[in-house]
Amino acid sequence: MKEVDLRSDTVTHPSPEMRQAIAEAKVGDDVFRDDPSVNRLEQMAADRMGKEAAVFVASGTMGNLISVLAHAGRGEEVILGNEAHIFRSEGAGAAALGGVSYHLVKNDERGMLDPDEVRNAIRDSSNHHNPRTALVALENTQNSCGGRVLTPDDTALIADVAHANEIPLHIDGARIFNASVKLETPVFELVRDADSVTFCLSKGLSCPVGSVVCGSNEFIENARRVRKMVGGGMRQAGFLAAAGIVALDSMVERLAEDHANATKLVNGLKKLPGITISPEKLETNLVFFEIEHHDRAELLRKLESEGIKGGSAARRWRFVTHYGITSEDIDYTLDVMASALAS
Repeated sequence: MKEVDLRSDTVTHPSPEMRQAIAEAKVGDDVFRDDPSVNRLEQMAADRMGKEAAVFVASGTMGNLISVLAHAGRGEEVILGNEAHIFRSEGAGAAALGGVSYHLVKNDERGMLDPDEVRNAIRDSSNHHNPRTALVALENTQNSCGGRVLTPDDTALIADVAHANEIPLHIDGARIFNASVKLETPVFELVRDADSVTFCLSKGLSCPVGSVVCGSNEFIENARRVRKMVGGGMRQAGFLAAAGIVALDSMVERLAEDHANATKLVNGLKKLPGITISPEKLETNLVFFEIEHHDRAELLRKLESEGIKGGSAARRWRFVTHYGITSEDIDYTLDVMASALAS
């Protein structure tokens, strides 16, 4: 049976070049900082992001966690959007493990924050009743807002507010390379005004495991300490880093294929009965839509019986295009959905 897995770009499998690189990787002990593959990946990542240094971590959640804890101490606050992945989908790790609280500002439909609202959310540190605002965080692309992209000017607006108050800015850039490809802008331009950034290797870049945190030398040293504290020190991690090297070398521009497939998917979905979708909001590889059906659970079962994964019993669905999803897979998905919705 044909399988089309649209649940997430985290389901990607490594490319043949990655598998070869993994098999042939030169390794050492990364905790001792003598794994040559990890060292090379970290230097490549720092260079791509225009930062001084980088540290390889097991996941994007770990990357964001150690970034927040490296910037903020117990009893302090991070300002971020109410739709932010750090707030919604990372187990409240900064609160549970670091005693850091979340101060939410409303995301607009693009995922952007209002600079005035961010400014108003910053605590008066001279008032000892208040927690100290230690960090502002953005997300680019913004998952829950439909994979929308923030421009360098967007980021600069928030960075200016944060930096005017001597507060660092962190970017959750899990899919920052999707934003770079969409905007046809070098990725370092998108994070130029950020003090730290996390990006994922295991989503659209198709690595089996891993993310990278980038920032200043001082920040990364602190992040390494926190990584160790949360159990993130890895030994012969070069087998994983080798795939990341291939990803940065050869998988970034390929993301345009995912965006094209997402556009094709949206253009097909908008023609199907019972589906509400806003094509003008599609910017990258995340396709959100609402579906009306008398039995969504049964509809989901029908799709899964035809090998299509990604639906849910909820009204709002998300399909994600990625490495391994072809234009023909989009055609197949649309045909199956048309048949299922008609029944």
